[in-house]
Amino acid sequence: MELAGIGAVLFDMDGTLVDSDAAVERAWERWAAEYAVDPAAALAIAHGSPADRTIRRLLPALDDSAVVAAAARQLALQYDDLSDVTATPGAHELLNALARLRLPWAVVTSADARLAEARLGAASIKAPVLVTVEDVSVGKPDPEGYLRGAALLGVPVGRCLVVEDAEVGLRAGRAAGAMTAALKGLDGDLRLRDLAQLAHQLESTPSTP
Repeated sequence: MELAGIGAVLFDMDGTLVDSDAAVERAWERWAAEYAVDPAAALAIAHGSPADRTIRRLLPALDDSAVVAAAARQLALQYDDLSDVTATPGAHELLNALARLRLPWAVVTSADARLAEARLGAASIKAPVLVTVEDVSVGKPDPEGYLRGAALLGVPVGRCLVVEDAEVGLRAGRAAGAMTAALKGLDGDLRLRDLAQLAHQLESTPSTP
């Protein structure tokens, strides 16, 4: 993959910049118990997707108002569960590298603004541009969030690198027309063991004139 042409980086949040997997799983397990849903079924499809999309798949008989209420309850279970939320390995190293390289970056997340700001704060990360589920009409795997992130940074999406740890997010990045970097053994244009690897590769790549 040619990194020299990268003009901006668009990050997913949960599992990518922020290690919140345990908190996400606790919230879905509690929600599943309240709504009589198999927690394993919920966890199998929840990661990286907006809560309402996951709930529609788990409980297709719910009407729109019930889905909204169920999604609000799911998010409410996550807001104050920050005790073990931290930055992922290499996250701060990569963000420092982006600053040195003067590469703009944004966070594009399926969380709402309150949850995103809480988790990023717990990880000591301040996003210069934040696109949440409240900023789009359709969540991942739709490309709207990544297209919006690129537009807010003023960088053509084809020159953006989307960094993700979930297939639903990688699908969104590909659909947007961005290059993709994948964590957790997933397939992207670039496969990463951690974010420090991306920092090293970007800093060792000659910049384009």
